[in-house]
Amino acid sequence: MASRKENTKSPDRVLRVSQLDALELNKALEQLVWSQFTQCFHGFKPGLLACFEPEVKALLWLFLWRFTIYSKNATVGQSVLNIQYKNDFSPNLRYQPPSKNQKIWYAVCTVGGRWLEERCYDLFRNRHLASFGKIKQCVNFMVGLSKLGGLINFLIFLQKGKFATLTERLLGIHSVFSKPQNIREVGFEYMNRELLWHGFAEFLIFLLPLINIQKLKARLSSWCIPLTGAPNNDDTLITSGKECALCGEWPTMPHTIGCEHIFCYYCVKSSFLFDMYFACPKCGTEVHSLQPLKSGIEMSEVNAL
Repeated sequence: MASRKENTKSPDRVLRVSQLDALELNKALEQLVWSQFTQCFHGFKPGLLACFEPEVKALLWLFLWRFTIYSKNATVGQSVLNIQYKNDFSPNLRYQPPSKNQKIWYAVCTVGGRWLEERCYDLFRNRHLASFGKIKQCVNFMVGLSKLGGLINFLIFLQKGKFATLTERLLGIHSVFSKPQNIREVGFEYMNRELLWHGFAEFLIFLLPLINIQKLKARLSSWCIPLTGAPNNDDTLITSGKECALCGEWPTMPHTIGCEHIFCYYCVKSSFLFDMYFACPKCGTEVHSLQPLKSGIEMSEVNAL
């Protein structure tokens, strides 16, 4: 008999994490609505809503309550997660929505409670009279008592998983599924592709700084040079003197590194200081000595070509 009762109740039982996710979604929606509402008064005088902020928030929360819990028996977060409220005081085993009184008291406890707390805080913030001090102590005691009750209810909720908030427990409403839950089929192909790509990207980020790209390009370019006899060094030097082997522009303060190619002084010097194993990107010759252009080959001869 006990097993049959458990089977009849198990379909209505909602996971604790789903109920907590619904509460977080409700908070996120309230923050989004309030931020969008305040942007409407961005061009007005600063502090225009400061005096009436608790009342404005209460009106907005009542507007949300009217079109969510009052009409659909579920908050926005619960609707997203296929959850709705059920009247726990109903003797019927079938689904019974919360009564009208339960919905109204839900608005009083949630919207009215937050409005009262914020308004009392604003009233007593700058009051130092003895009479206001006693009222402030009473209000703080009531707020602390409600927080303590919420903590105790949360601990019970973690154990039994039925009433996520103190308001739900006092009103006798708990979360059930709106529609029968289907077995979730989780596909991990997309996740595997993402993990593989991120691992490959991290490997490249670690490996690329260790590779001398410039030297690799020089080695590849030297392999691609056709193996047709070695040209005359003077003719080649004059021909290659028209442009820097690194920047491709007219060489400024032309220098050589021991091969037939010409470099700007600043290009080859900065490259050599950055990489002590710097080699010519055209032929792959390593830097033996940095020398200015030989006096026998004048730039006027290069211009004449």
